[in-house]
Amino acid sequence: MALRHAVLAALLDEELSGYQLVKAFDLGVANFWHAQPQQLYAELTRLEKDGLITGREVVQENRPNKRLFKVTDAGLAELDHFTGTAAKPSFMRDDLVVKVQAADHVDTDTLIGRLTERAAMAEAKVELFGKLLRTMRGDRTEEEFLRHGERVGPYLTCLRGLAFEQGNHDWCVRTIAVLRERAAADVRE
Repeated sequence: MALRHAVLAALLDEELSGYQLVKAFDLGVANFWHAQPQQLYAELTRLEKDGLITGREVVQENRPNKRLFKVTDAGLAELDHFTGTAAKPSFMRDDLVVKVQAADHVDTDTLIGRLTERAAMAEAKVELFGKLLRTMRGDRTEEEFLRHGERVGPYLTCLRGLAFEQGNHDWCVRTIAVLRERAAADVRE
């Protein structure tokens, strides 16, 4: 997937400024596609040049003017074409997993510290995704929202982010328990 498709998808619901797009990525899109703010601004320029989005200037008092962007029909066609192409399988690339791979040869306490940090980060993201999901569905149950919600795509991607972070948390907690149990067994022997 190219960054362009993630940006197009983020602009589907409303016109956004570059700043708002960065915030939208932080809250929703980042669970499946990471980009630095400067990458997003550069991509907006390319997308507009390619006719996939259009921008308009908004004059503001006491603040600099801003540009708001929205997807064009050509951008929708690009997303439709992208959706029709085969998805590449995902793969994991995580430095913490490399550190755990070396668990038998490194300081266990240090490794447990890194795992504890990651578990806490994952737990915070689980809470964030839960809050986002509750906000999206309002007073409806999840099943009601999934059947009748206005935009199910962002909800489904948020569910994937939730499952991903819950999996990270659970793996860290289990790995910590295994390492502690093994360290205690080594002390007893």
